[in-house]
Amino acid sequence: MTLDKQDRGDPASSPIVFTLDLASGVPTYLQLVHQVEHALRLGYLRLGDQLPKVREVVADLAINPNTVLKAYRDLESKGLTAGRPGQGTFIKASLDQIDLAGVTDLRTSLLTWLRDADSSGLDHDGIVALFSSTLRDFAERREVGTPRGVPSERKRAGGGAA
Repeated sequence: MTLDKQDRGDPASSPIVFTLDLASGVPTYLQLVHQVEHALRLGYLRLGDQLPKVREVVADLAINPNTVLKAYRDLESKGLTAGRPGQGTFIKASLDQIDLAGVTDLRTSLLTWLRDADSSGLDHDGIVALFSSTLRDFAERREVGTPRGVPSERKRAGGGAA
């Protein structure tokens, strides 16, 4: 997802431009849904903003119109958007937004971590695997109520401690 640098005063323009990661394994329609959700959480999309028209997304990404329609229907079923016949699809609800000031420090820390991972010899797939594994472990610990920062004593499927 990228933000369109067009003037937000133009009601016909959308502040979001969709992108696809064909190697991610995530279905195309879900990538579109996730990009809208992320943009809402980060405050890039606001109530009343218009999503790109289906035909624009189809032309930009060379995908089937039904894929875009499926994503827009999913967003509508979640109560995030509403279609207006002849006009397009508009944001009608927001998600909990992240404090962008606090996120700046986290982003800086994450960029430092990514540079360290890169200099340690991890490629993109290795970084994704390590991050995903750590995020999954973190989520499991939160589910069992382990205080943050305290290692869990639960046994993993492989027999080792988490």
